[in-house]
Amino acid sequence: MRRLLFLGAAAFALAAADAPILLEEASLRQLLTVRRVYVDRLTGGETAAQMRDILISALQGTRLFIVTENQERADAVLRGASEDLVFTEVHTSSDSLNVHMNAGTGRTSTKTSGPYSGVGAGESESEHSSERRHEAVAAVRLVGKDGDVIWSTTQESLGAKFRGASVDVADKITAKLKEDFERARKLR
Repeated sequence: MRRLLFLGAAAFALAAADAPILLEEASLRQLLTVRRVYVDRLTGGETAAQMRDILISALQGTRLFIVTENQERADAVLRGASEDLVFTEVHTSSDSLNVHMNAGTGRTSTKTSGPYSGVGAGESESEHSSERRHEAVAAVRLVGKDGDVIWSTTQESLGAKFRGASVDVADKITAKLKEDFERARKLR
């Protein structure tokens, strides 16, 4: 009886350890069933509408899905939030070095006086720089018709060498989606 209980507990522990892996595999398999995707309006700042358009273009370029403007025909909806910020980063620093020295003696009579001397030195340096920065971030999820989240990711970028931050974020999102789609195909 003890041995049977021990084996049952061990099997339960193994099943519990495998649960996250099984859930991920189920989501990946569900990803393979998606044929049409509708990209919903993204929440966020004023640039969220622009990010939606960039995401539609990037998704269309993957050729994984048919991107539709009719939510009724879609197998899944891409929802989420995005923000594209342009800001100025200001850096200020200053260094200073000063040395002063004075020496003197008193007067002994009206005709004689002691030596007096003084030394002074100083150096000061300050630097001010400002840099225009661009940062974009998006968190998106692919939601099935039943309301279950099939896939999700969060990506951010400070911009790439030859493209803006929003385009770079959209490319990162679609690259992650393609990577997970390939992982799903290998599970078959």
